[in-house]
Amino acid sequence: MSMRKTLLFFFIICWSLTGIAQSSPDRGQIASSYLIKQWSYDVFPDGDGLPEGQGNATQGEAIYSQHCETCHGLKGEGGSAEELAGAMHGLTDNPPDKTIGTYWPYATTLFDFIRRSMPLSAPGSLTNNQLYAVTAYLLYINRIIKSEDEISAKTLPRIIMPNNKGFIDVYEGQSH
Repeated sequence: MSMRKTLLFFFIICWSLTGIAQSSPDRGQIASSYLIKQWSYDVFPDGDGLPEGQGNATQGEAIYSQHCETCHGLKGEGGSAEELAGAMHGLTDNPPDKTIGTYWPYATTLFDFIRRSMPLSAPGSLTNNQLYAVTAYLLYINRIIKSEDEISAKTLPRIIMPNNKGFIDVYEGQSH
Protein backbone atom coordinates (compact mmCIF):
# COMPACT_ATOMS: atom_id res chain seq x y z
CA MET A 1 0.00 0.00 0.00
CA SER A 2 1.33 3.42 -0.91
CA MET A 3 2.14 5.99 1.74
CA ARG A 4 -0.76 8.13 0.56
CA LYS A 5 -3.27 5.28 0.90
CA THR A 6 -1.86 4.38 4.32
CA LEU A 7 -2.31 7.95 5.55
CA LEU A 8 -5.81 8.11 4.11
CA PHE A 9 -6.70 4.81 5.78
CA PHE A 10 -5.25 6.05 9.08
CA PHE A 11 -7.21 9.32 8.78
CA ILE A 12 -10.48 7.47 8.14
CA ILE A 13 -9.93 5.18 11.13
CA CYS A 14 -9.12 8.10 13.44
CA TRP A 15 -12.09 10.11 12.19
CA SER A 16 -14.50 7.20 12.68
CA LEU A 17 -13.18 6.52 16.17
CA THR A 18 -13.68 10.17 17.07
CA GLY A 19 -17.30 9.87 16.02
CA ILE A 20 -17.73 6.70 18.05
CA ALA A 21 -16.20 8.32 21.12
CA GLN A 22 -18.51 11.31 20.83
CA SER A 23 -21.58 9.11 20.55
CA SER A 24 -20.60 6.60 23.27
CA PRO A 25 -23.06 5.92 26.09
CA ASP A 26 -22.97 7.79 29.38
CA ARG A 27 -20.48 6.01 31.61
CA GLY A 28 -21.78 7.27 34.94
CA GLN A 29 -20.21 9.62 37.41
CA ILE A 30 -16.89 9.83 39.17
CA ALA A 31 -17.10 7.96 42.48
CA SER A 32 -17.28 10.23 45.51
CA SER A 33 -14.67 9.99 48.25
CA TYR A 34 -17.40 8.61 50.55
CA LEU A 35 -18.20 5.83 48.09
CA ILE A 36 -14.53 4.99 47.58
CA LYS A 37 -14.05 4.84 51.36
CA GLN A 38 -17.10 2.57 51.66
CA TRP A 39 -15.62 0.17 49.10
CA SER A 40 -12.05 0.36 50.41
CA TYR A 41 -11.99 -2.38 52.98
CA ASP A 42 -10.80 -5.94 52.91
CA VAL A 43 -11.31 -8.77 55.36
CA PHE A 44 -8.84 -11.63 55.22
CA PRO A 45 -9.19 -15.24 56.38
CA ASP A 46 -7.14 -14.48 59.51
CA GLY A 47 -9.60 -11.71 60.46
CA ASP A 48 -7.37 -8.80 59.51
CA GLY A 49 -9.67 -5.97 58.44
CA LEU A 50 -12.71 -6.97 60.51
CA PRO A 51 -14.46 -3.93 61.99
CA GLU A 52 -15.58 -3.35 65.57
CA GLY A 53 -18.97 -4.78 66.47
CA GLN A 54 -20.61 -7.94 67.72
CA GLY A 55 -23.72 -10.05 67.39
CA ASN A 56 -25.25 -13.46 67.98
CA ALA A 57 -27.64 -15.75 66.14
CA THR A 58 -30.65 -14.77 68.23
CA GLN A 59 -30.21 -11.14 67.15
CA GLY A 60 -29.37 -12.22 63.60
CA GLU A 61 -32.57 -14.18 63.08
CA ALA A 62 -34.65 -10.97 63.09
CA ILE A 63 -32.21 -9.26 60.71
CA TYR A 64 -32.22 -12.31 58.41
CA SER A 65 -36.01 -12.36 58.45
CA GLN A 66 -36.18 -8.68 57.49
CA HIS A 67 -33.38 -8.49 54.90
CA CYS A 68 -32.56 -11.99 53.61
CA GLU A 69 -35.52 -14.36 53.87
CA THR A 70 -37.33 -13.00 50.82
CA CYS A 71 -34.57 -14.28 48.53
CA HIS A 72 -32.86 -17.04 50.54
CA GLY A 73 -35.98 -18.56 52.08
CA LEU A 74 -36.97 -19.56 55.58
CA LYS A 75 -33.89 -20.66 57.53
CA GLY A 76 -31.70 -20.28 54.44
CA GLU A 77 -33.21 -23.20 52.54
CA GLY A 78 -33.28 -21.33 49.25
CA GLY A 79 -35.75 -19.31 47.26
CA SER A 80 -35.10 -17.06 44.31
CA ALA A 81 -31.47 -17.04 45.52
CA GLU A 82 -29.15 -19.84 46.57
CA GLU A 83 -29.70 -22.04 49.58
CA LEU A 84 -27.49 -21.06 52.49
CA ALA A 85 -28.23 -23.93 54.89
CA GLY A 86 -30.02 -27.25 55.13
CA ALA A 87 -27.72 -29.23 52.86
CA MET A 88 -28.91 -32.77 52.24
CA HIS A 89 -25.79 -33.69 50.26
CA GLY A 90 -22.06 -33.02 50.54
CA LEU A 91 -19.90 -31.42 47.90
CA THR A 92 -18.88 -34.78 46.44
CA ASP A 93 -22.45 -36.09 46.16
CA ASN A 94 -24.51 -35.93 43.00
CA PRO A 95 -26.05 -33.38 43.12
CA PRO A 96 -23.74 -31.45 45.48
CA ASP A 97 -25.13 -28.94 47.98
CA LYS A 98 -23.07 -25.75 48.11
CA THR A 99 -24.20 -24.14 51.35
CA ILE A 100 -22.29 -22.11 53.90
CA GLY A 101 -21.79 -25.25 56.00
CA THR A 102 -20.58 -27.47 53.17
CA TYR A 103 -18.66 -25.04 50.99
CA TRP A 104 -17.48 -21.84 52.70
CA PRO A 105 -13.85 -22.12 53.94
CA TYR A 106 -13.63 -19.12 56.33
CA ALA A 107 -16.21 -17.44 58.56
CA THR A 108 -14.37 -14.12 58.15
CA THR A 109 -14.78 -14.04 54.39
CA LEU A 110 -18.45 -14.95 54.79
CA PHE A 111 -18.80 -11.75 56.86
CA ASP A 112 -16.89 -9.83 54.16
CA PHE A 113 -19.10 -11.18 51.37
CA ILE A 114 -22.29 -10.24 53.22
CA ARG A 115 -20.93 -6.77 54.00
CA ARG A 116 -19.98 -6.09 50.38
CA SER A 117 -22.95 -7.52 48.54
CA MET A 118 -25.99 -8.03 50.75
CA PRO A 119 -28.82 -7.38 50.93
CA LEU A 120 -29.01 -7.41 47.17
CA SER A 121 -31.34 -4.40 47.10
CA ALA A 122 -29.06 -2.29 49.32
CA PRO A 123 -25.50 -3.63 49.63
CA GLY A 124 -23.49 -2.00 52.39
CA SER A 125 -26.59 -0.84 54.27
CA LEU A 126 -26.26 -3.07 57.34
CA THR A 127 -24.38 -1.86 60.41
CA ASN A 128 -21.39 -3.80 61.71
CA ASN A 129 -23.49 -5.18 64.59
CA GLN A 130 -26.19 -6.30 62.14
CA LEU A 131 -23.55 -7.93 59.95
CA TYR A 132 -22.04 -9.84 62.86
CA ALA A 133 -25.50 -10.91 64.01
CA VAL A 134 -26.68 -12.16 60.60
CA THR A 135 -23.33 -13.91 60.08
CA ALA A 136 -23.82 -15.59 63.46
CA TYR A 137 -27.34 -16.65 62.46
CA LEU A 138 -26.09 -18.17 59.21
CA LEU A 139 -23.34 -20.03 61.08
CA TYR A 140 -25.93 -21.21 63.62
CA ILE A 141 -28.41 -22.57 61.04
CA ASN A 142 -25.48 -24.45 59.51
CA ARG A 143 -24.75 -26.02 62.93
CA ILE A 144 -21.34 -24.37 63.20
CA ILE A 145 -21.96 -22.25 66.33
CA LYS A 146 -24.58 -22.12 69.11
CA SER A 147 -27.34 -19.52 69.05
CA GLU A 148 -25.93 -17.67 72.07
CA ASP A 149 -22.33 -17.57 70.79
CA GLU A 150 -21.23 -13.96 70.41
CA ILE A 151 -19.12 -13.22 67.35
CA SER A 152 -16.87 -10.22 66.86
CA ALA A 153 -13.57 -9.29 65.24
CA LYS A 154 -11.86 -11.29 67.99
CA THR A 155 -13.99 -14.46 67.88
CA LEU A 156 -14.96 -14.78 64.21
CA PRO A 157 -11.46 -15.75 62.99
CA ARG A 158 -11.37 -18.58 65.57
CA ILE A 159 -14.35 -20.36 63.99
CA ILE A 160 -13.22 -23.40 62.03
CA MET A 161 -15.49 -23.99 59.07
CA PRO A 162 -16.27 -27.61 58.01
CA ASN A 163 -14.67 -27.06 54.58
CA ASN A 164 -11.63 -25.07 55.73
CA LYS A 165 -9.27 -27.61 54.16
CA GLY A 166 -11.28 -28.02 50.96
CA PHE A 167 -9.47 -25.46 48.80
CA ILE A 168 -6.08 -25.56 47.13
CA ASP A 169 -3.63 -22.73 47.68
CA VAL A 170 -2.63 -21.84 44.12
CA TYR A 171 0.61 -20.29 45.33
CA GLU A 172 1.67 -23.20 47.47
CA GLY A 173 -0.12 -26.03 45.66
CA GLN A 174 -1.37 -27.35 48.99
CA SER A 175 -4.82 -27.72 50.52
CA HIS A 176 -5.83 -25.26 53.21
